[in-house]
This record gives sequence, structure tokens and C-alpha cells, in this order.
Amino acid sequence: MRVFDASALLAVLGQENGADIATEQLEHQDGVVTSVNYAEVLTKLIDRGLDEATAQLTWRSLGLTVHAVDERLAAAAAVLRPTTKPLGLSLGDRCCLALAQQLGNVTVVTADRPWKALKGFRFIFIR
Repeated sequence: MRVFDASALLAVLGQENGADIATEQLEHQDGVVTSVNYAEVLTKLIDRGLDEATAQLTWRSLGLTVHAVDERLAAAAAVLRPTTKPLGLSLGDRCCLALAQQLGNVTVVTADRPWKALKGFRFIFIR
């Protein structure tokens, strides 16, 4: 199983550098994302001029399962704040990492290189 950060998904959708690696990871069809990262991706698609229906259709093409950020996951993301603050990680970033921990420290797919400094996680960096 792989947890996708919004940065990796936006690379795919925008055909940016690293999209090939992220697309390869999506092909495993076991990808998950938090509802916060889902909102981030939809927001960017709408910012790029897509209407809601097209943004949703584009999202569905990724084939990901969305995990709601519940009380337990939110608390786990909050606990990551002291470790991740010096790296500038956002709430969405921390939710992504917390989901990876919650699912048994599964692999996280991201474009965010500063995450390399984090210990106790498995990453696939797309660039």
C-alpha cells in the first residue's frame, strides 16, 4: 500500500517532473490519500480552471481511496508538529504522514524532498 501526498498527484495531473515515477506507483492500484490531500488536489484543479464536475472526473481517474481525517488521525497529525515544523510541513503533509503511520508505516509517495530528514518513514521521492 502507498499513501500519496498531494505533491505527487499534482505532478501527475500537471505532467510535471517526476510524473512518470508517481504514475508508476499509481499503477499498483493500492493507493490511498487523506481527505485533506484530496481537498488540496481538487482545489488546485479548480484553481487551474476546471469546473467541479471535471475536477471530480479527473480525480477519479487516479483510482485512489480517500481516508477521512477522523479524530484519531487528526491527533496523530498534531503530534507530528514538533518534528515537522522545522521542515515547514503543512497540515496536509502531516495528515499524509499520520495516515502512513496508522496503516502500519506504509510507503509515502511525495515530491517533497525535505521529508528525507524525517526518520521512521518509508518514502518514494518522485524527484
